[in-house]
Amino acid sequence: MSFTWTALIPGVGHEYAHVATAGIVTTGLVGIGALAKFSLGIGQTAITPVGKFSLRGILETITEFIADLADTVIGHNGRSYVPFFASAFTFTLVNNLVGMLPGMAPATENLNTTLAMGVFMFLAYNIIGLKVQGIGYLKHFLGPVWYLIVLMLPIEIISNLLRPLTLGLRLANVLKGDHTVIGVFTDLVPIGVPVVFYLLGLIVALVQAFVFTLLSMVYVALATAHQEH
Repeated sequence: MSFTWTALIPGVGHEYAHVATAGIVTTGLVGIGALAKFSLGIGQTAITPVGKFSLRGILETITEFIADLADTVIGHNGRSYVPFFASAFTFTLVNNLVGMLPGMAPATENLNTTLAMGVFMFLAYNIIGLKVQGIGYLKHFLGPVWYLIVLMLPIEIISNLLRPLTLGLRLANVLKGDHTVIGVFTDLVPIGVPVVFYLLGLIVALVQAFVFTLLSMVYVALATAHQEH
């Protein structure tokens, strides 16, 4: 079992190292969010774009990126879900990046965590669908015409139940493989060569956070789309 810094925390050990990392990342993000909100100020200052590289600028860039993505995927009601998806994207991305640090066990390479994230998204988009469409949301599971209900209902149920599984498996397996490669090459050639794999790891971390968020948006878009569309 490889060394992790979080395993040194009393009561954590290797078994719950990823849980500790998730807790540390979550606490850090809450603190960063509070600092960013404080830096907004009030009045004109709050709506004036920052003209330099700063904490507020980074978070505004992420928020604008998620807002544009929500507009594209979900449509005109997408902006109302921006805080939710921006939080999910940031949490996933930061955990992915933490995994590139020596001695850290990222939450997002542990299947327990990623499956929990997938289940959370599953509950979220179904709740959103029921909230937006009411009982009519269940028509999504019945197919376009009544005589296909017997065929479409089990297919739709199985398809929806597989979504959290595929979300969790994709994220955990890709991140675990990427961090394993980085660890192997760092041990073999500690100078020079690992830089290339760290750059590739950075790209993987960004892409996987994007894919997780994008697929979750697609599920919300499908859940809120009216049957006739």
